[in-house]
Amino acid sequence: MFDARDLPGPVAEVRDEHAPEALVFDCERDFETLPPAQAEELGLVADSLQPATYPASWLPEDAPSLLARYAGSDLTIGMPGDGSVVWTRQTEPPVVLVKPRVEGTPEPFLQFLLAEAFVELGLEIPEHFIGFFEDAYPDLDAAVSLDPNGTYQVAAALYDGWVGLQSREVFAEWHDDRPELADAWQDAGSRLEDRVAGLPTAVARGETEFADATELACAAIKHAIELPAPFAALDTDAYRSHGPEYAIRWAEKTFDSLAD
Repeated sequence: MFDARDLPGPVAEVRDEHAPEALVFDCERDFETLPPAQAEELGLVADSLQPATYPASWLPEDAPSLLARYAGSDLTIGMPGDGSVVWTRQTEPPVVLVKPRVEGTPEPFLQFLLAEAFVELGLEIPEHFIGFFEDAYPDLDAAVSLDPNGTYQVAAALYDGWVGLQSREVFAEWHDDRPELADAWQDAGSRLEDRVAGLPTAVARGETEFADATELACAAIKHAIELPAPFAALDTDAYRSHGPEYAIRWAEKTFDSLAD
């Protein structure tokens, strides 16, 4: 199920700097969330497994079943919205998993995705948004007037944006010593600019769901491109400093305005 992956020089350097103990594996099969039996196979390549667990009181009663499973005692690796490269600290040492869906991804961007995983591991941030919002997640749920899956998508996006406020500072330093990675980071941002700029119009016309728009806008934060309202309020030092409290207040104001 898991095959060790060799890393090119610049990516290996990023690992050595930010997550020197991390192991990297290609996965035999694609996944959104690894089936429990396959997740436990990580015990064959890691020294130990320690599932993430969170209090049930942190979840709304109608939380998606996968979120309840992640917060419970099951070893749950990979969640909706994680993308093609997944990292986890539920293993010792931490592990980065590359899904087969990366086939066809331009090599420079794939290298950036791997480097990004090591940077995020080095930030020592929560692995999932439930560890970010903690017992305030029901407050976000109350502020977001969407179904449970839509709320999950918004929460994941808001967490991604908060992480991006921190990781992009590292990416911006790569221009001098790791230009290939810096170019891939900038190129990905350039490809997002027109889509992000058009989000308010797309939402107003019903062409894009608000949760999808939030996901795209928050994903763009790590690329340091300009965001339109109401997402521009997330690209701030205040959000980085105040995290969940700020995100919930943003959601309250935003969904109140959408209801007017």
